[in-house]
Amino acid sequence: MAAPATPAQKIEAQQSAFDQFQGAKRYLADDYLMADVNSAIALGRPLLVRGEPGTGKTMLAHAVAESLGKPLHAWYIKSTTQAREGLYHYDVVQRLNDSRFGDADVSDIRRYIRPGVLGRAFAAPEQVVLLIDEIDKADIEFPNDLLRELDEMAFDIPELDETVRAVHRPITIITSNAEKELPYAFLRRCVFHYIAFPQRERIRRIVAAHLPDLENTLVESAVSRFYDLRRVAGLRKKPSTSELLDWLMVLARAGVSPEQIARRMPFMGVLVKQEQDLELLASKKGWEA
Repeated sequence: MAAPATPAQKIEAQQSAFDQFQGAKRYLADDYLMADVNSAIALGRPLLVRGEPGTGKTMLAHAVAESLGKPLHAWYIKSTTQAREGLYHYDVVQRLNDSRFGDADVSDIRRYIRPGVLGRAFAAPEQVVLLIDEIDKADIEFPNDLLRELDEMAFDIPELDETVRAVHRPITIITSNAEKELPYAFLRRCVFHYIAFPQRERIRRIVAAHLPDLENTLVESAVSRFYDLRRVAGLRKKPSTSELLDWLMVLARAGVSPEQIARRMPFMGVLVKQEQDLELLASKKGWEA
């Protein structure tokens, strides 16, 4: 008779039943991020990812979908977005037009129910990765309006007197730029991860993954100046990792030498996007564009 499994063996068996995110070819996730992604998958809870713009929050969802071989359903939030839009839309206007000008059977309301991003993710025949991007852009009540949907993975359609339940619980990744505080009841239902701005060695690895053909001397000079720029006191918007990659591509295509980068900041507009920041840098020695 086999010996009973130890607690450690039970945990390992449970973990092996879930997909494990190990990073992606062009997305270098550290051990802490991979652990939090896999914790969210194992728990079936959303992963809330915070960090300053340009640190790879949105791309994480793409990387998870790529790594696990699952479809990605993305919902990009705007200031006017309402929670119900992600569930479904009842096309009353089309039904009215059909009743007045068409010969369609308008008594069948189901024909006028259009699923939103969450609705499509719930109905998918296989598990998908669901991205809810920049949730803090919406009204403060927006996260509260999704509590049941994200917790129970279900929502009601009153027009049909039906409840839609997820066929498979999506792997849900929610991003936030921390523009506003999120409700505690919402936070309690999430696994949380903060993506800190990467240190130099990690930046070099990110550059190598995205732009492997650049000369090392150009990369070293540009990265050094990039961090110098981020340290300038008073900047309203520090340049991000994605802006560094854009800047490196422009520098390489323009044939700018490492020596030129060390003396001045060519193509400053690729890195600095605030008029006040440009004026601040113009007043400081060594930051001539």
